[in-house]
Amino acid sequence: FFFFQAEDGIRDAQESRGLGDVYKRQTQGDDRKDVFFYQADDEHYIPRALLIDLEPRVIEMIQKSAFSSLYNPENVFISKEGIGAGNNWASGYSQCEKIQEEIMEMIDREADGSDSLEGFVLLHSIAGGTGSGMGSYLLEKLNDRFPKKLIQTYSVFPNYLDSSDTVVQPYNSLLTLKRLTLNADCVVVLDNT
Repeated sequence: FFFFQAEDGIRDAQESRGLGDVYKRQTQGDDRKDVFFYQADDEHYIPRALLIDLEPRVIEMIQKSAFSSLYNPENVFISKEGIGAGNNWASGYSQCEKIQEEIMEMIDREADGSDSLEGFVLLHSIAGGTGSGMGSYLLEKLNDRFPKKLIQTYSVFPNYLDSSDTVVQPYNSLLTLKRLTLNADCVVVLDNT
């Protein structure tokens, strides 16, 4: 998840005369990094992001890489069971129901730390179990808890030309597509090629 905030002054046409305020911010070095990042005590920037997964492999790769210090360790969630969703939408959805309080606490903490929260960005795949099932559940919870905030997703759709390595991939995709239609304001479709 990424959190984004309003860029103050851009909409105020009388004060800034259109885009004058944007130009002033760029030339003065005030480029609004704080929309997607916040500044740590040692003056490096930390993304306003949550890393969430039901199985540890991918997040542990990030934590062992050169990017390990980039993310706030309090914003990393790996399921204690560590077994993943097994490429099954229903498994990802039901596992997220059980752990949603922990994840929503993380989301609330980041939302409370934002000056002017405008919405959320979700990056996920819709073919497997975690991105589809857990992603669907979190989309519904975000839409319920923050009904006036924008939700944008970057959703990786399966490549229709390749045969799937899992028989339930079309079902995962279809069930997720319904949740995207009902709960997201904007869906950017990425083809997994």
